[in-house]
Amino acid sequence: MIDINLVRKNPEAVKIGMKNRGMDPGVVDNFLAVDEKWREVTTNAEALRADKKKLGKGDRSDAKKIKDGEKKLNEDIKKFEKTRAELLEKIPNVPEDRVPVGADESSNVELRKWGDPTKFNFDFKNHADVAGGMIDKERAANVSGSRFSYIFGDLVLLEFAVVKYVIEKLAPHGFLPVLPPALIKSEQMKDMGKTKFIEDGDAYYIPEDDLYLVGTAEDTIGPIHMNEIIPAERLPVRYVGFSTAFRREAGAYGKDMKGIFRLHQFDKVEMFSFTRPEDSVAENDFLLERQEEIVKGLDLPYRIVHICTGDMGFTATNQYDVEIWLPSENKYRESHSCSNTTDFQARGLNVKYRRKDGKSEFVHMLNATGAAMRILAYILENNQTKEGAVKVPKALRDYVGKSEITAPKES
Repeated sequence: MIDINLVRKNPEAVKIGMKNRGMDPGVVDNFLAVDEKWREVTTNAEALRADKKKLGKGDRSDAKKIKDGEKKLNEDIKKFEKTRAELLEKIPNVPEDRVPVGADESSNVELRKWGDPTKFNFDFKNHADVAGGMIDKERAANVSGSRFSYIFGDLVLLEFAVVKYVIEKLAPHGFLPVLPPALIKSEQMKDMGKTKFIEDGDAYYIPEDDLYLVGTAEDTIGPIHMNEIIPAERLPVRYVGFSTAFRREAGAYGKDMKGIFRLHQFDKVEMFSFTRPEDSVAENDFLLERQEEIVKGLDLPYRIVHICTGDMGFTATNQYDVEIWLPSENKYRESHSCSNTTDFQARGLNVKYRRKDGKSEFVHMLNATGAAMRILAYILENNQTKEGAVKVPKALRDYVGKSEITAPKES
């Protein structure tokens, strides 16, 4: 959640941030009105408790009046607290000044490119056709429904090669590997600021257990240090997690029905950092550097895009995307995302660090894609050969055990 004191002391900055995101800032005024009522009844309740302490044993009549008044005020406090919390959940993080202002992805700003778009001297295919039997969505649909897939043969080896490659790339930078849970309590999901993900209908929910399936490893890596105070000298704390992710892909009907984009289930390697507040902007850029290092190592042409206010995630103050060239669509397409959520998630989870002076304050938390397995689509398309095989990027060959992969025979 956003810092209540920021909303109280600088509501105009919060409103401007919401306007720049294309959101109605009226919720800020609604919150302040309810917050004022909450503070008023809280003050009145404290005054009643003070009066109660002053009463003698014979003041039964006054004691009853105070008790009744206290009960009513406590009911009002709970009511206003509930409304206040609901309104606060609707206020997103405030974008940094450097974030481009715009309504949607058309206002995103290209920062730089690396590599030339792949060109072929033969009729090239999309990744689904290149993969052939290595991707089987028809059989998966019979078993699980649409937007699921079986992955077979060499493509499985390639996925695990990517996972190993990314983890080893990040190890020298102090990233601790972690396999996080794939289920998360609803309270912690909301504490992570995932209310919009839930309200948009993208989250899978198990009501009898009050658990959500994670939409990314970030969801359960973020709460690792919930209700903890991290010593300042330990920061930054960095994790690289691997998890299967689950998304309903609400609103994606009819889009990307071929191949492995927009699946309900996919694997993902995620970077996550806990930093001191003064270090989070630099950490955001550091995580982007790691992403570029990963993609360059796979020799995939890409560009870096600075995401505008209207296209940025709800919890983020700044967001970059890496977009890799996809030959079949003749364009760059998002493969990695990198966000600074400052103390937004830390407040919900109560993750703090202790400074040298002994005082504690909230850490800043950041997340960045290491490699979502849609990256296999980019590898397949950019490395296909006229003969129908796929050249394995040099960085992955030792892991895969071969220099080319091919579709298995029909089974």
